[in-house]
Amino acid sequence: MTDSPAATYASAARAFAHLVRELPVSGWAGPGLGDWDLRALVGHTSRSLITVSTYLQTTADREDVTSAADYYVKIRDYASTLGAADIVERGRQAGRDLGADPAATVDGLVERALSDLDGVGDPLITVIGGLGIRLSHYLPTRTFELAVHGLDIARACGIVPVLPADVLADATMLAARIGVALGQGESMLLALTGRSTLPESFSVV
Repeated sequence: MTDSPAATYASAARAFAHLVRELPVSGWAGPGLGDWDLRALVGHTSRSLITVSTYLQTTADREDVTSAADYYVKIRDYASTLGAADIVERGRQAGRDLGADPAATVDGLVERALSDLDGVGDPLITVIGGLGIRLSHYLPTRTFELAVHGLDIARACGIVPVLPADVLADATMLAARIGVALGQGESMLLALTGRSTLPESFSVV
């Protein structure tokens, strides 16, 4: 696992596992994000470990997605076909799947994902929606999810978030690229340089 996307993903995965070990036992049934309690939010985030292992078992016939930003642009159409209730329930089920010792479960998922990535190269895999994408383009999307939801989890528990610098840089740059791909680049650049503000509901995902 020598390529940069894999190394940064590994950094994000280990940071997520460390965060889960720090969560208060009393907080698992407390608020997480939106309709998710903390357990469901952590479960949803853990899918960024599960899907890597799962999708590495697939092979795509064509490359539908050519970058990490392109993935988020294309996945918007797919996500629009899913009902909000289905998405919420998927997160809740993932939370239940963490079992009685969520931290140990997450540790195991991290170990499996990183082991599966070791020496695998850059295959063309099939991901959600049946899209074909290079592993090197898919991994940054999982780093992004681990980073963003890691911040969500920390905020929900009142923990000061600590993301590795490589993860934070990778996720922030991907957010900018998604914004550009969605035609929001100028607005983001103006906001990041203190020349304007973004709407309260602004999001690139």
